Amino acid sequence: MKRDDENLAAVLNRLRRAQGQLAGVISMIEQGRDCKDVVTQLAAVSKALDRAGFKIVASGLRDCIAGQGADGADPMTEAELEKLFLALA
Repeated sequence: MKRDDENLAAVLNRLRRAQGQLAGVISMIEQGRDCKDVVTQLAAVSKALDRAGFKIVASGLRDCIAGQGADGADPMTEAELEKLFLALA
C-alpha cells in the first residue's frame, strides 16, 4: 500500500498517542486505580488504534481504486480490502 507523507504522519501520530495512552493505562493498573477510570482510558486507547487502522485501510482503498500497488505489487482486491476493514470491527 502506497502512503503519502501526510497520511503516514497522521497514522504515526495516532499510534504514538495510543502508545502513550496505553502506558498510562498500565500505570493506572499498577497503581490500583479505580476500575472505571482504567476502562475509560482503555477505551480511548482502543479508539485511537481503531482510527489508525481505518486511516490505513482508507489509504489502501484509495490506492486500490487508483490501481496502485505497493512496490509494484498488484493492488488489493475488493475482497482483500473488505477483509482488512472487517478485521477492525
